[in-house]
Amino acid sequence: MITQITTREFVLTDYDCAVALWKTVAGVEICEGDSREEIEAYLRRNPGLSRVAEENGVMAGAVLCGHDGRRGWLYHLAVARQFRRRGVGRLLLADCVSALRSAGIRRAIVLVGGDNSLGHEFWLQNGWENIDALALTFNLSGRTESASRLPLQERSRESSAPEPSSPKV
Repeated sequence: MITQITTREFVLTDYDCAVALWKTVAGVEICEGDSREEIEAYLRRNPGLSRVAEENGVMAGAVLCGHDGRRGWLYHLAVARQFRRRGVGRLLLADCVSALRSAGIRRAIVLVGGDNSLGHEFWLQNGWENIDALALTFNLSGRTESASRLPLQERSRESSAPEPSSPKV
């Protein structure tokens, strides 16, 4: 029986399955901003842009997509091992690019880890270019960098802790 991969909007009920997928894919890091509540807020701010690919109700891939009004951003593009080399990543990417264009966005950005050679290859083969920029980050939560790398369950416990007091000046 021949089946077809279809794509659709990523909805909050996809969260658990998507996180399980992301955890299996080298180069995808689950960190701050990836809790259910934060993904729900992201999906609300960027309706219809994030995508899921599936075959017979099984998640084949997922990607988060959004924009800030100027630039599009793609996060966590991942394809389940058993669906690789079938064009799933390209389908998800094409959906995101089309949606961003429809929203009037003229440029999109993706961050790919320096050690993610498969990710680099995928993006370059799909027309993305290396801009040789330095990616910097600043933690606005007041937590240490190591806290952002905790498993989701531990981070959610830590985030419910009271805010640290400000240093006395």
